[in-house]
Amino acid sequence: MAGTPVDPFLVEAATLLGAAVVAVPIAKRLGLGSVLGYLAAGVIIGPFGLGLISGAKDVLHFAEFGVVILLFVIGLELHPSRLWRLRADIFGLGALQVGATGAVISAALWLGGVANLLAALALGLALALSSTAFAVQLMRDRGELAREHGQRALSILLFQDLAIVPLLAFVALIAPGSEGESFDHWALLRGVAALAAVLLIGRFGLNPIFRLLARTGADETFTAAALMIVVGSALLMQMAGLSMALGAFLAGVLLAESEFRHQLETDIEPFRGLLLGLFFMAVGMGINLPVVLEAVWLILGAALALYLGKAAIIFLLCRSMGSTVPDGIRVASILGQGGEFGFVVFGAGAALQIWPDRVESILAAIVAVTMLMTPLVVKYADTFAQRFTRQDMDGIDDVERAGSAPIIVAGFGRFGQIIARVLKLRGYDVTLIDNDPNRIRIAETFGNKVFFGDLRRGHILRAAGAEEARAIFVCVDDPKTTLLSVEALRRRFPGKLLFARAADRFAEIELTKSGADGVIREMAESAIELSRRALVRLGEGDAASETIAEFRRRDAELLRLQSEFGAHGGYERLRKSYSLQEER
Repeated sequence: MAGTPVDPFLVEAATLLGAAVVAVPIAKRLGLGSVLGYLAAGVIIGPFGLGLISGAKDVLHFAEFGVVILLFVIGLELHPSRLWRLRADIFGLGALQVGATGAVISAALWLGGVANLLAALALGLALALSSTAFAVQLMRDRGELAREHGQRALSILLFQDLAIVPLLAFVALIAPGSEGESFDHWALLRGVAALAAVLLIGRFGLNPIFRLLARTGADETFTAAALMIVVGSALLMQMAGLSMALGAFLAGVLLAESEFRHQLETDIEPFRGLLLGLFFMAVGMGINLPVVLEAVWLILGAALALYLGKAAIIFLLCRSMGSTVPDGIRVASILGQGGEFGFVVFGAGAALQIWPDRVESILAAIVAVTMLMTPLVVKYADTFAQRFTRQDMDGIDDVERAGSAPIIVAGFGRFGQIIARVLKLRGYDVTLIDNDPNRIRIAETFGNKVFFGDLRRGHILRAAGAEEARAIFVCVDDPKTTLLSVEALRRRFPGKLLFARAADRFAEIELTKSGADGVIREMAESAIELSRRALVRLGEGDAASETIAEFRRRDAELLRLQSEFGAHGGYERLRKSYSLQEER
């Protein structure tokens, strides 16, 4: 009808989605990455661009939940034992980074007359923080979270998240008229109680709830429960005055060893991607173009100085903690930008009249520009780091010198070593490839010639002789890298025999769908064989082999069902199938 009013919510939703659909593919086609595409889309449609969206702060407030979901997914991928191993980097390297970077920036702001000493300290610490959303998303896209430099970068980010709460308390403490305020002991107790509640509920309450939901067979209820955990943990932390993202992260860590981990990650993933994209667009919308144009050279110069200064400090700290030069460069490039929580601190300080609104606008613009710089800096820093990798590889040949071979084994860890030994025993000529210089050197001490390379890169595939190879084995440690390598190999060599190592049954399903001819779970066969030997020693005799054969048949059927109906749906269909058979 001609007179029907248009819902402004639908208009804004269509504008946001349309801008993302147009800008992100263009940015990725240009090699700039999705993050830069979302940022550019936000700038164009925001209040300082075409003005198609007016409430940028409202969008940012809502979209911050994307960061919360991101931290929950990261927690799911971090077993508590691995998190415990990172404690030195979290509380050592992380604390040094925030302290050293904050001190240098604070001194520069104070000496430059931007603010008084206490205000400069608050601003310096805020600028010392990096963007969790940007850094983690980039590392996930590049498959670097499980690598050594990815773990170090994540450790620093986790400490920064912990530092947000005391930083906001410090800003409130230095506000005019707050001199007589005393320390709020109740706030500390609320925070401790909230942390304890998340830990106890996550440890003892979540798995029974999910088992109950799994028996109902209602997949949509399972998804709702996953979202409820994220929202509930974030809400509990916010009520206690702590970081919402920290609560979601802890909930994820506590579910990392649950049998429902993969189903939860699958259910949450679409919401994570959509809300994170919205978050990046909201950051772009918040860039005040008039202020930027008025002080454009100051902002660009300050943004460049901030990025380079933070990167230099982070690089030196990483080197002092034992990182290689390439890893130090990568961590520094990933964490050189300002963070989203800087906007919160700048706004809080301006509202409390600690610094003028103009300072808030300029600093926010500086942080936004550093975010815009991040994808490009990371891309070129990685190329720069590879030069140092090659300089540190005296005596190590890269894959260009390997020539062609009938068999290629990529990844010379424990898994790849066994495959290579078996094939060599049969007389096959095997080309061994790995991207870890230390592992290559160790392999050479045992008489193995391993070449340096990464199978995800097209020219590496050609140089390794993939076109002539009879079979290619992908045996790398990182599941994400394995999947990307299999996808790249299958695209370029559709008829090639391709075998891959899977971390678990869900990775096996993904790799099979991606075109691998043979996939094996890294611990499955050893566990099955140990079970068979145990049954024999327990006196089962011929029944041992029959039991193993039946297990293999059921496991293969479960994989097929889970590939078709999902992790939970496939299991329920298998359970019902065998329940009916037993009744008959």
